[in-house]
Amino acid sequence: MKLVIQGKNIEITEPIREYVNQKIEKAVSHFQNLTTEVDVHLSVARNPRITPSQIAEVTIYANGAIVRAEEGSESLYASIDMVADKISRQLRKYKEKRYDKRHETKTSEVLTDQPVTDLSLDRTPELPATVLRTKYFAMPPMTIAEALEQLELVGHDFYMFCNSETGEINVVYERNHGGHGVIQPRKNNGHTHSSKNGKAHTNGHSTSDREGHPVS
Repeated sequence: MKLVIQGKNIEITEPIREYVNQKIEKAVSHFQNLTTEVDVHLSVARNPRITPSQIAEVTIYANGAIVRAEEGSESLYASIDMVADKISRQLRKYKEKRYDKRHETKTSEVLTDQPVTDLSLDRTPELPATVLRTKYFAMPPMTIAEALEQLELVGHDFYMFCNSETGEINVVYERNHGGHGVIQPRKNNGHTHSSKNGKAHTNGHSTSDREGHPVS
């Protein structure tokens, strides 16, 4: 098992490295056959008003799947303890789901009792002023049900994946009012074009003239 430890605003000293090795190896000891690589990211907030200030994040690559956990506190060692416990639970959940699949349990029923449909986002997107981190990960083709499973394992509110049925990039996400949605690319670009008589048309939508009257 490959273990990578990185730090932000903190020096990864030998005692810290040994503590991470001890806790993480114990957490994944029962899942060695699933785990190929473990990335540990430790960070300390410089701004004293940010709480919790000591964050421990663990990302595990398990046979093509990604299992992630993050915990924070005012003590780095306490954060490592908590994230080790959490990642162990996540791995156990992942292993149980793999077992359920072998016994023909429907993944969609395990994850949610609401169907996933092509819905519009009901939240206002907000982007950071600067890019804080860049992540690279493999994107093997998967179904929407498998993407929902990954969404639960990584602990984010969205997950981008390659749809095995269409070959396109899709995003599944958690809706504010419960349930899940999926974002898919539109088949046409929706740009406005002009007809021979000079009237403006859009793909599937009517436009208005200068006085506000609808143009068909």
